[in-house]
Amino acid sequence: MTCTQPGCTGTIDGGYCDMCGAPAPAVSSGPVAASTGTSSAPGAGGPALGSALSGRVSSATASARLGSSPLGSARARAGSRPTHRIGTGASTSSRLGAGLTTVEPAPVADPATAVMAEPSVAESKRYCGHCAKPVGRGRDGEPGRSEGFCPSCGTAFSFTPKLRPGDVVGNQYVVVGAIAHGGLGWIYLATDRNVSDRYVVLKGLLNTGDREAYEAAVAERQFLAQVSHPLIVEIYNFAENDGEGYTVMEYVGGRSLKQLLKSRTQAAGRYDPFPAPTAIAFMLEILPAFSYLHASGLLYCDFKPDNLIQTGDGVKLIDLGGVRRVDDQDSAIYGTVGYQAPEVPASGPSVAGDVYTIGRTLMVCATEFRGYQDTYVTSLPDLAQVDLFQQYDALRRFIVKACAPDPDDRFVSADQMRDQLLGVLRQVVAIDAGTTVARTAATSTLFLAPGLGALVPLFDLPELIVDAADPGSVWVGQLSVTDPTERRRLIEEKAADGTLVTSAELYLALGRACCAVGDATAAHHAAEQVLTIDPWDWRGLWMHGLAALVEADDASAMVSFNTVADQVPGESAPRYALGLAAERAGNDAVAAELYGSCAASDADYAALALSALARVRSRGGDLDGALGALALVPTTSASYTRAAATAVELHVRRSAPDDFAQAAAATVRVADGRTRTQLEALVLTSLLRAKEAGHPVTGPVFGASPDDEPAVRGAAEDAWRRLAQQCDSPEDRWRCIDAANAVRPRTLV
Repeated sequence: MTCTQPGCTGTIDGGYCDMCGAPAPAVSSGPVAASTGTSSAPGAGGPALGSALSGRVSSATASARLGSSPLGSARARAGSRPTHRIGTGASTSSRLGAGLTTVEPAPVADPATAVMAEPSVAESKRYCGHCAKPVGRGRDGEPGRSEGFCPSCGTAFSFTPKLRPGDVVGNQYVVVGAIAHGGLGWIYLATDRNVSDRYVVLKGLLNTGDREAYEAAVAERQFLAQVSHPLIVEIYNFAENDGEGYTVMEYVGGRSLKQLLKSRTQAAGRYDPFPAPTAIAFMLEILPAFSYLHASGLLYCDFKPDNLIQTGDGVKLIDLGGVRRVDDQDSAIYGTVGYQAPEVPASGPSVAGDVYTIGRTLMVCATEFRGYQDTYVTSLPDLAQVDLFQQYDALRRFIVKACAPDPDDRFVSADQMRDQLLGVLRQVVAIDAGTTVARTAATSTLFLAPGLGALVPLFDLPELIVDAADPGSVWVGQLSVTDPTERRRLIEEKAADGTLVTSAELYLALGRACCAVGDATAAHHAAEQVLTIDPWDWRGLWMHGLAALVEADDASAMVSFNTVADQVPGESAPRYALGLAAERAGNDAVAAELYGSCAASDADYAALALSALARVRSRGGDLDGALGALALVPTTSASYTRAAATAVELHVRRSAPDDFAQAAAATVRVADGRTRTQLEALVLTSLLRAKEAGHPVTGPVFGASPDDEPAVRGAAEDAWRRLAQQCDSPEDRWRCIDAANAVRPRTLV
C-alpha cells in the first residue's frame, strides 16, 4: 500500500514506509472527527484576529503549579506492575517536522572530507574497556602511550587504528581512512569495489584486548544484518582482515545532532540548543525506528545526540554497537552517563530504558541542561530552573513522564510516546507562532472528538475511545441504551455476574452513567475499580475528575485532570477538562491559558474552547476580549449558533453606540429559526431600554433607524409575537405575548 503521509511517495513494506520510515496507518478503534474549518465572525467587531487570544498566561504556565493525584507506582501495591495501557497505536505524520514546523536540511558533504588527517584518541577519552579506569594518560610532560596495559586490572589496551589508507578488507573494501572513534571501535571510510565503489563504513574494535567489546562486535554481526528499516543505518556485511573483525555498514552523510549542537554553540559563543520545535521534530522522526527495533525484540540501549544523524531533510539512527536482544541477560551493557536510565545497571536494559534515553536526549537538545551528567545524572532540575519548562507546559509534562525515576511510570512504548509528542509539538508550535485558532484537528487515539458519539453527554467533555483489547469492550460497545438510569442498571447487573471483573471499560461505562444521574459517590467507586485493575490506568482519574465535577468539588477535579494531563500531555481533552474545572473553581488565569491552548492547537476543540474563553473573559468584565474570542469560532462548527447567540448578548450588555447594529448583524447569521427570533426580540427590546436610559445608539438595526422609535417598537412586537408562535408550552407563549404588549408602539387609545 502507498504511504499516507503528506508529500511522501513511499510504499508500506513490512509495516513501515520504505521512504519516510513512518508506520502503517493504525486501524482506529473508534470514530475520530477531523475539522479544517476556517474562522469566521459570529459577533462582528472586537479585536483583530492576531490579538483575540492575547493575554494567555505563558510565563511560568499557571497550570504547572497545580496539584496531582497519585497514579501508577505512587499508588500500586508492592510488587505490582502495569497490566493495562491504551493508546499505543502510532499516528501518522509527514516528514521531518510532521508538517507542523520546518527544519533546515543538513548539507551532505563529500565523504572523503570526513577522513581524519591524523587519527588518534584524545587522552581524556582513554579508558580501560574492562574496569573503566583511565589509561594511556601522559605524565611529567610526556604524552601517554596509545597501547599498553591497564595499571589497575592489567587488561591490554590499544587506541591505534589497525587499518591504513589503501588496505583491502575482506578482498572487497578499500580503506580510505579513519573518520571517527567511539566507545566500541574505530570507524573507517572505505569503498566497495564489488558494488560500483560505493562508500561504506567499516567499524572495528577500539581496544582489541577487550574481550567484552569483541563479543559485542560478534553479536552485532549475528543479528544486526537482519535489521532493515529506512531510518536505521543498514548493516551490509562482516569482513575480516589479519584476524580483526569489521562490521560493514551503510555510509550516512550529514551531521550528528551532537555536531550540529556544537556548531550552534561555536557560532553563538555559548550553548545554543535547538529551538523546541526542531528538537521535537528530530525525536518524532526517529521514534518509528525504535518502534521497529522493539517490535523485533531488540533494544537500542545507548541513544544520545551523537547517534542521530541528520542527512538532508531526514534522519538516521547510527551506531548499533549497543543494541541487544530483549531477553539477553549475559551480554555487556553499554550506555552513556547522563542518558542511561537509573535502573539499567541493576535491572538491565528495557523498552522503558530506551524511552528514558529519548526523553533525556530531547532535554539536552532543547535546553541548556547543566549538570545532566553529574548533579542531575538520574533526575531533572526543578521547574523554576528551566526556561523551557516555563514556556512549554506540555513539553515539561512529556519529559517528566519519559524520564520518570520508576520505569513503570514512563511511556509504555515508542508508539505511545510518538502519539503524545506529536500533540506536544502542536502546542509548542502554536505558542511560538502566536496562533489563535488551529486549522486542523489533532487526531486522538484516546478520545472521541467533542460531541461525537456521546451516548451520555457530560459537561461538553469528550468520551474515551473504547479500548478494543479490554475484555468488556464488545459488551460495552454494543450497549446502545442512552437513558442513564437504565444504562446504569444494565451495567451493574453485568458487573454483578462476575464475568468481566477485569474489565476497566465496564467500570468506566458504569462511572459515566452514575455521573449522568448525579450519583458522584458511585462514580468515584467505579473509578477506584479501574485503578484497582491497573494503578497506572489514568482513565480512572479521568472518571474521578468527572465525578468531582458532578458533586461540585472543583478543586479535586482540577487535581484529577491535571494528573491525566501529565500522563497524556499531547491530548486536548484533559487540558480542556482542566480548564473547565479551573473556571468552575474561580481560577480564571489557569482556565484562560488552557482554553487558549486548546483552541490554538486542535481544530476539534476550537469552537468549544473559544466559547469557554469568552465566558471566562466576560465574567471578568473583559467584554471586548470575550467578543474577540467568539469572533474566531468557525462557521462550520456545531457550536457556531451558540457562540453567535453569546456574542449578541455581550453586544447588548456592553451597549456601545454601534453594538446593537453589530448584534443585529450577528443575529442574521444564525441559521436556527427559533434562536434567531429570540435574539432579534432581545436586541430590539434592549435597544429601546438603552434609548430610554440615554445611551447613544447608531444604526440601522434590522433595517430600522434607532431614532424611529415607533418602527423599532413595531419590529420588537413582531419578533415577540413570532416567537410566541414557536413556543412549546402555553406558559412560554403567554410570556412572549406579554413582552410583545410591553414594547408595542404607543398610541393615544
